[in-house]
Amino acid sequence: MSQTPAQLWRDLVATAPARPFVTSYDASGGRVELSPATLDNWVSKTANLMVDGFGTQPDDRVAIALPLHWQSLVWLLSAWSVGAVAVPVDGDAFPEGAQVAVADAGRLEAALGSGAEEVVGASLHPLGLPLRDLPPMALDYTTEARAHGDRFSPYALDADAAAYATTREWTGAELAAAARRRAEEWALTARDRVAIVLGPATPLAALGDDASALLAPVAAGAPVILAEGGPDDVPELVSRLKMEGATAVLDPAGSGVAAADEGPRALA
Repeated sequence: MSQTPAQLWRDLVATAPARPFVTSYDASGGRVELSPATLDNWVSKTANLMVDGFGTQPDDRVAIALPLHWQSLVWLLSAWSVGAVAVPVDGDAFPEGAQVAVADAGRLEAALGSGAEEVVGASLHPLGLPLRDLPPMALDYTTEARAHGDRFSPYALDADAAAYATTREWTGAELAAAARRRAEEWALTARDRVAIVLGPATPLAALGDDASALLAPVAAGAPVILAEGGPDDVPELVSRLKMEGATAVLDPAGSGVAAADEGPRALA
């Protein structure tokens, strides 16, 4: 039977709920670590927000105008859990006809002008503080999500329905299959830790057209490290990733950390 991204995620939560899954560093060096169980708490709250608060149905479109961040991963996993089609937004190019749009502060006005039925602003603050100066008709993500339940039972999803819209529409089955292929190509196991080096606003496109840079670690049970840095930060990045036990690195920021002595193996 074909799997879906939601099933890959549920399998990971069931088998390794307490070990770290996402460790996130911001530009100031602030560190946030979330286990599958903790991240799933956010996924559940967000899925319940969409279903109970917005009436989101399978096949609805969720436009995600957020940089690569642990909260944008939550929105992807939540959209897939409710059977919605996640649509990463490049710049201000919001898709027409989205039922839900979530945006960072810089793109919130564009989200409000996109025609989306519900617009949510995310501060991306490491401590989950609300967004300042929230425009009328927009909702604050962390404030709204915290009011919803910690448990969500995913629908019986059609693996052959659309789940992700990038350069084309990907079904849930295609995303899950691509994740397993990428995990095999990268030789990922649960003993790995995959670092993704980010710039100040690395887009979700860095996960790949099929989101496999996220879903391959999910399929393999390999934790992910999100670390900001560039070519001038290589010594600090090497030290940080060594401390975190990173074994492999994807470098959309072009830092060159994988070429450094003692750096983790490069993924492409």
